[in-house]
Amino acid sequence: MGFFDFLRQMNIDDGVRAFEETPGALLLDVRTPQEYRQGHIPGSRNLPLQSIEQIERVAGDRATPIFVHCLSGGRSHQAARILGSMGYTTVRNIGGIAAWHGKVER
Repeated sequence: MGFFDFLRQMNIDDGVRAFEETPGALLLDVRTPQEYRQGHIPGSRNLPLQSIEQIERVAGDRATPIFVHCLSGGRSHQAARILGSMGYTTVRNIGGIAAWHGKVER
């Protein structure tokens, strides 16, 4: 991830589609558990940003493709940066669920 990647417009719809097309991928929602319960993308796993160091519970293999999102893209940007520094090699910040056009589960 480059220094100016945060300026690129992220499209969560495209990101979820890429997740669905990637074998073995993880869709990671880094919002709080309360936010997650209010509505989340089907197939996503919740691991709040403040607990991101526990990623090995859901993705022990550092080669696992991880698609990260939050509410608006800020926390997912931080999470993607942290995951990269932890050695995860395929991490993509796909933005925020606030822009999601698909269905949500509660």
